[in-house]
Amino acid sequence: MAAPEPEQEPESVPAGALRAVLRPSGALPPHSLPVRGYDFAGGPDHAALLRSFLTTGFQATSFAQAADEIRRMIAAKLEPLSADERARAALAGPRPPSGCTIFLGFTSNLVSSGVRETIRYLVQNNMVDVLVTTAGGVEEDLIKCLAPTYLGDFSLGGRELRQSGLNRG
Repeated sequence: MAAPEPEQEPESVPAGALRAVLRPSGALPPHSLPVRGYDFAGGPDHAALLRSFLTTGFQATSFAQAADEIRRMIAAKLEPLSADERARAALAGPRPPSGCTIFLGFTSNLVSSGVRETIRYLVQNNMVDVLVTTAGGVEEDLIKCLAPTYLGDFSLGGRELRQSGLNRG
């Protein structure tokens, strides 16, 4: 839930849009936690990973299912290719050939839920071959660059949030 505070109201933006969308954020409740996922760049730290779940919007069941699927993809990537497959893969580009092309598709809500850091790590470390997102995913990423988002309560009223200049993530 974040809304950037505009330094000045652009003349080209309708006043109604400024009041509805770009209104300054009201005060957050005390002890609000910023949404943030685990930082994989520091190496494995299981305790830190588990602590990061407090600020990452990800259900345990979905996490376990994702872990199973990732294990299957890694196994497929590690399977040796035939000589013919290696020759064809070499023509495709500089990436090391493998028996599995990994597509990572995500919707915009994952960016604001704390999974952004995980997606960034996977892309930076060539662990996915194809990245697929929506325009909303790009928008959410830009929003995260402007200001942090904070954990809220699902039961918070939409009208009260809007009047406070806060957005539901």
